[in-house]
Amino acid sequence: MKVVVMISAIAEWKAVKEIFPSLVVAPSAYGDTAKLTLGGFELNLLHSGWGKIASAGAIQYVIDHDRPGLIVNLGTCGGFSGVTELGDILLVERTFIYDIVELIGAPNIMDYYASTLDLGWLAEPHPYPVRRGILASADSDLPPEKISYLKSLGAIAGDWESGALAWVAKKNAARLLILRGVSDLVSETGGEAYDNLSLYEERTKVIMQTLFDQLPGWLGSVNI
Repeated sequence: MKVVVMISAIAEWKAVKEIFPSLVVAPSAYGDTAKLTLGGFELNLLHSGWGKIASAGAIQYVIDHDRPGLIVNLGTCGGFSGVTELGDILLVERTFIYDIVELIGAPNIMDYYASTLDLGWLAEPHPYPVRRGILASADSDLPPEKISYLKSLGAIAGDWESGALAWVAKKNAARLLILRGVSDLVSETGGEAYDNLSLYEERTKVIMQTLFDQLPGWLGSVNI
């Protein structure tokens, strides 16, 4: 089974290169690539970039160019205070995009871009403890004033990329596994990592180490 692991944010990719200092990095149409053997699995890594545009383009490129049996997105997310805990690993089962502003009166665009991931090929019980849940995506860090609204829609955390990745994967009937670790907590009054890049980078490395440590277990649970 061919596996492509997509890494989105700059800090996340920086952490991967620090965790695996012997990676041989090469350019591609959408970002740096590298090959990694981990737990007996041959992985193709891609730094796909942050945000919806880069993510949508990169995953379509991966699907067309690499034709993988599985795409994995590993990264961080902002968890909602009181709902998640720092370090929680989230197995994303549904996404929606919340930064769409429609003023003319068209049908509900949020519903159109919402996606439910088919995880029926993933064996249970899962190899590691995870929180299955809904992730809210936007080209924005989580605005504290929107946390209550996002919670009301069932989301437990937010990021920049999962919504776009899930939507394009669904359009292509591609298998996608999104695992995101809670690197920082956001509440209705603020975010602990806001204006604190060093804290985010420090926690990101811990999250990425955990995700790669656990990845062989997840790949071993794939039933295709």
